[in-house]
Amino acid sequence: MKLPHHKVTEEKALSASEFDVYGDEEKADIKYRTMVWWKAAALMLAETVSLGILSIPSVFASLGFVAGCILVIGLGAIATATGYMIGAFKLKYPHIHNMADAGEILAGPIGREVLGAAQVIFLIFICASHVLTGMIAFDTITAGASCSVLWAAISAIICLLLTIPRTLNGISYMSVASFISILAAILITMIGVGIAGHTGTLTVTSNLTFAKGFLAVTDIIFAYAGHVGFFTFIAEMREPADFAKALYTLQIADTSLYLIVGIVVYAYVGDTAVSPALGNTGVTLRKVAYGMALPTIFIAGVINGHVCAKLVFVRIFRRHGTKSRHMTSHSVVGWSTWIAICCAIWALAFVIAEVIPFFNELLGVISAIFASWFTYGISGIFWFHLNPPSQRWTTTIQKLKTIFWSCIVMMGGFIMVAGLYASIVSIIDGYKTGGFPGPFSCMSRALL
Repeated sequence: MKLPHHKVTEEKALSASEFDVYGDEEKADIKYRTMVWWKAAALMLAETVSLGILSIPSVFASLGFVAGCILVIGLGAIATATGYMIGAFKLKYPHIHNMADAGEILAGPIGREVLGAAQVIFLIFICASHVLTGMIAFDTITAGASCSVLWAAISAIICLLLTIPRTLNGISYMSVASFISILAAILITMIGVGIAGHTGTLTVTSNLTFAKGFLAVTDIIFAYAGHVGFFTFIAEMREPADFAKALYTLQIADTSLYLIVGIVVYAYVGDTAVSPALGNTGVTLRKVAYGMALPTIFIAGVINGHVCAKLVFVRIFRRHGTKSRHMTSHSVVGWSTWIAICCAIWALAFVIAEVIPFFNELLGVISAIFASWFTYGISGIFWFHLNPPSQRWTTTIQKLKTIFWSCIVMMGGFIMVAGLYASIVSIIDGYKTGGFPGPFSCMSRALL
């Protein structure tokens, strides 16, 4: 496909400042491309590990030791390959800032609108999940002392205030606190279940219906769903070529943590494991663990909210390859637009978390539709775009790569269809058992 004239092509090599989304920042008031690779790794860890790790013990309880370990390692390895391909695609087309830009390269204006809308919807639902988790945390810490809607509103307001910094470099410092927070909360949980001793039955394998089994698999897929923000992270790195270092740090850390937490908690709790994992301890330790987890609940949500807001912000102030001065200056228009976008995102996240009674199940639907492609399938499409038909079958290595990336694309499609089926079955079962609360209900969601 021929790219528009303002994009880099093989025939016309441009300097980075000419086609980069933020342009020449030498005289800019707000400099975006300032992150070193370890700060990007911190952001990616905070974004990915926070809520993902909390569902892993219940996955082991559903699938058993063997399947749980195989899926965590296998899906993690594939997520590393697909993340690397996102980095390669960004290096090939440095003007890419988000999935919408990638969609334009793949399929023109239609691809831009479809992938842009998909990224915004997915990120807003992730933000809503952080609002909901924050509400559960406050309810648990206070033993349901106040209306849960109030706690949801407080969670949304905290996230909004922390999203206001305009650069990811400014948020990267919070990411370190976020990672320490989730480590402390998980450590408290593992110590708690260890002190309580073995309380459940362990299984090496498990007999489940396809729907229930795949619903557990989607929890692991969601735990690796940080790819949706990778383009934006790379766009604000000082050296985009260092992205691979950040990616490998992320994947080694999150896969190791998922295995350790899944195995240790499941070894003691067995088939009684609940999600979020912090609910597997006694009441007192549960409150302490949720208190320690509050920073990661909010900061991880902030990172996703920031990526979503930045997509909209860049879309408003970048036209036909040129940027407005409001993108890189402390203008009233720039700041008021940025704050308005952030307010809209967190207001929508709050409403979605409160209005939809089967939010967790709906998040499964959203993850099946979008995470299946953002984390897995679309990277295969990127590979095929970078490797024209004439190059795909030239050598044995190329043939193997072609087969592998074909499987990745098909894998994305299978996860989407199977995940939708499993999530919809779960929603139907929930209505049959009356397990969903009403919208804007003050009913306590405390895990006591």
